[in-house]
Amino acid sequence: MDLISGIDVTADALEAQKTRLDIVAQNIANAQTTRTASGGPYQRQIVSFETELVRQSGGGSLQSVRVSSVTADPSAGEKVYNPQHPDAGADGFVAMPNVNLASEMVDLVTASRAYEANLSFAKNARQLAEKTLEIGK
Repeated sequence: MDLISGIDVTADALEAQKTRLDIVAQNIANAQTTRTASGGPYQRQIVSFETELVRQSGGGSLQSVRVSSVTADPSAGEKVYNPQHPDAGADGFVAMPNVNLASEMVDLVTASRAYEANLSFAKNARQLAEKTLEIGK
């Protein structure tokens, strides 16, 4: 495997995980938002990844990852009885966002660990390249 191609694949993975971290942070920040510009409660966002083959000049191929889409989670949020809330309906219930903080924290830790692993690979590849250049001196 070419070292530069490996770093390119890692850079794509870092970008994908950064997007995932951003979306998770957005979900957590809006966990109590009952009214958005569209009128309803905030809808949790989901990041979908897809792989793509990166063709090499040597005939081999590498698989890279990229974000294919960011979509709204269609599941309904919880309804909470709070007749004093400004967004309460005639029955006194408020539609809450469909954000589950526990699952968002799991996504946050998973994305963070994947980001760290890819960053570690990039660091090791850089050190390997530096050592290779030292041999040539």
